[in-house]
Parts: sequence; C-alpha cells; structure tokens
Amino acid sequence: MSAHNRPLSPHLQVYKPQLTSVMSISHRATGIALAAGTLLLVWWLLAAAAGPEAFATAQGFMGSWFGYLILFGFSYALMYHLCNGIRHLFWDAGYGFELETAYKSGWMTVGASVVLTVVAWIIVAAG
Repeated sequence: MSAHNRPLSPHLQVYKPQLTSVMSISHRATGIALAAGTLLLVWWLLAAAAGPEAFATAQGFMGSWFGYLILFGFSYALMYHLCNGIRHLFWDAGYGFELETAYKSGWMTVGASVVLTVVAWIIVAAG
C-alpha cells in the first residue's frame, strides 16, 4: 500500500464531541495544568528560602486577583484529575464501561470536582 492510499485515522474534526472524549481531553489538560502549577509552587518555595524580599514578591503575586485565579484553576485541576483518576481505577477493575454508567460517572466526576474545589476554598477562607 503506498503512502498516498493509506486511510487517515479519524480525529477531533471528524467526530462529534462526546462527554467521554471531552473528559479524556480534560484529564490530559488538567495534568498539564498541574505540572505548570507545580512549577508555581516551586517558585513560591524557592522564594521563601531566598529571603523576605523574594518571598514578598511571590506572595504579592499569589495574593493578587490573577494569582487567586491561577490558584483556583490549579485547585480545580487537582480535584478534577483526582476524581477522574478514581473513575479510571474503577475502569481498570472492569467496572463502569456501560454507556449509561460511563455518562453518570462522568457527570459525577465533574460535579464532585466543582464541589470539592468550592469546599476547599471555603475551608481556606474560613481558616
């Protein structure tokens, strides 16, 4: 078979987005966001070790509206990745592959991620 006659694999522009595909892409995106957020955490820790001026700069950024937005996104990414990882553990055990169950667990993952994020921020704000 020549290279010109090979069938093309279907891609995102061919398929209509479904909950399962969107969640798969979101899981990968939140993994990338967690890696970037970890770099931010490393910057904050290095600033704390570098002295009061460096720490004040990092703390000033983290305490700004943009810093809070990033921290909120990081915490949502963490909760989503955690909840979807638990969902995948059930799949690894052979449970939840039925279409109806996959959709229910998908929406439960999204809902639990939102609830856990909000609860975490309420606990932080209260403390």
